[in-house]
Amino acid sequence: MAGSLMPDFGKIRGECESEGVAFPGNMFSPFRVAVSQAHAVRMAEIIRGIERAVMLDAYREKVLGWAPSIARFDPGTPGVFFGYDFHIGDDGPRLIEINTNAGGAYLNVLLAKAWGESTDAEKTFHDMFMAEWRLRRGGSELRYIAIVDDDCASQFLYPEFCLFKKLFRNHGISASIVDARDLEFRGGRLFHGDRQVDLVYNRLTDFSLEADSHLALRQAYLADAVVLTPHPRAHALFADKRNLSVLTDRSALESIGVDEETAALLLGGIAKTRIVKESDPEALWAKRRSLFFKPGAGYGARAVYRGDKLTRRVWGEILAGDYVCQEYVPAMELDTEGRVLKYDYRNFAYEGRVQLLAARLYQGQTTNFRTEGGGFARVVIQP
Repeated sequence: MAGSLMPDFGKIRGECESEGVAFPGNMFSPFRVAVSQAHAVRMAEIIRGIERAVMLDAYREKVLGWAPSIARFDPGTPGVFFGYDFHIGDDGPRLIEINTNAGGAYLNVLLAKAWGESTDAEKTFHDMFMAEWRLRRGGSELRYIAIVDDDCASQFLYPEFCLFKKLFRNHGISASIVDARDLEFRGGRLFHGDRQVDLVYNRLTDFSLEADSHLALRQAYLADAVVLTPHPRAHALFADKRNLSVLTDRSALESIGVDEETAALLLGGIAKTRIVKESDPEALWAKRRSLFFKPGAGYGARAVYRGDKLTRRVWGEILAGDYVCQEYVPAMELDTEGRVLKYDYRNFAYEGRVQLLAARLYQGQTTNFRTEGGGFARVVIQP
């Protein structure tokens, strides 16, 4: 629905400028998209079904078998801001992938305000971080939060970091945006300068904290000296794309003890996924035009290939890497006055509960935030 209404981007610009950051270009679309109530409910049901499967010991043992060793450490928290991305086809919603440090949730709160809508998402987000803290530290005071990434100021979503810093400070919690290399682990505590860090809001894409610049954070995390959210175990249990090969295989679901109703929900609601190395390469090549190929631990559409675009050189790289192949489920399309944009739906969720539903409009192979008129779009739920 490309309607004649227009959002007031001045509200977003003003809030960004109040935090000393520029209005992020190509971040927000002036268009809205619709989703039926039935499809919104179905996406939420699929997300809860995945949560039920992931809670099973047999599932965890299976997927942790290909995860990095750090994922064996259980910090006792679920992790904030999961992102469940869906396309909708003739058979309804199909999950494409899961992310465990999904960006854009707070920006979509601003987008809702730009459309003149009220939302209590900011309170929901604060309560989520407090839930993570209390699971590990009970009634202890949360004094200092570090919002951590590499080279933070250069990140595309840096404006969102600033908004979260403001959110935490508005609730009486000191917060800073911190480059990971500036953290130190000493005396059994994590420090940023002379400040002890209580909680880290983790925006890193080094999901297993393997880089040398992340050593202090890794040490503090494994020593339970800091509450890290989201964390390596969450990524290993949910976001490694190889896991979808388990969740879309009937025999695998039976073997790990998923009940019949949940199995049917997952098989019908997740794009069929297989591990390339466990498949016949010649058969895959023959079927490539109906498949998408993704690195198992990838993110942000990096090194993702549509099968009908593959060259033999790239095919060799896929066979040598840790790739999955996924049934191709076309993105939805929106005609914006003669210009067609693709889009998907992102469900931001915590513990399997959807907090916010957004869309991402784009042109090209995958979401990219480079398309004129593209970016995050407001979703209107219709009967």
